[in-house]
Amino acid sequence: GNNFSLGNYSTIGQSCTLGNNVKIGNNVCLSNAIIGDNVTISDGAKIGQPGFGFAYDKSEIVKIFHIGRVIIQNGVKIGANCSIDRGSFNDTTIGENTYIDNHVHIAHNVSIGNHCIIAGQCGFAGSAEIGNFVQVGGQTGIAGHIKIDDGVKIAAKSGVIRNISSNQTVMGYPAISINKYLKNYKKIMIDT
Repeated sequence: GNNFSLGNYSTIGQSCTLGNNVKIGNNVCLSNAIIGDNVTISDGAKIGQPGFGFAYDKSEIVKIFHIGRVIIQNGVKIGANCSIDRGSFNDTTIGENTYIDNHVHIAHNVSIGNHCIIAGQCGFAGSAEIGNFVQVGGQTGIAGHIKIDDGVKIAAKSGVIRNISSNQTVMGYPAISINKYLKNYKKIMIDT
């Protein structure tokens, strides 16, 4: 696309298409990806490499070959040192105008919706589905194969291990309603 910039020591590998106004920082490695318009990818990001997929075959571990892509839609901002894996059989997708902080890992086949905000050091396990307008606090872990609906807010350092329906605010490990969490926490503090 037009108005493209590529930082020092960055590489664009096989099977990539980039839109207009794409800015790629230094030391970025990009492959197997479709990048929309007005996307910023900060220093050190690794996008489109194979994910962590394997199967047991008797006493051996066999790596699963990944054939999917990473699709990053318009207006996405990706922080420094993020890792976004290509899909295994489906694609990994990041929706429009989603902002991702530094040091975030997004595994294969994850789908993240539009207008999401993801703070630093979060991890998304394979095939998790994240809706639109979701806010994720720092150091949160999202289990694989679960669904988080639109408008959910997740407090920092939470562990999400089951589906969350729309417009809830959750906290803790396992992540539960913030009101319930704070009520339980208050009880513990009074007892000690």
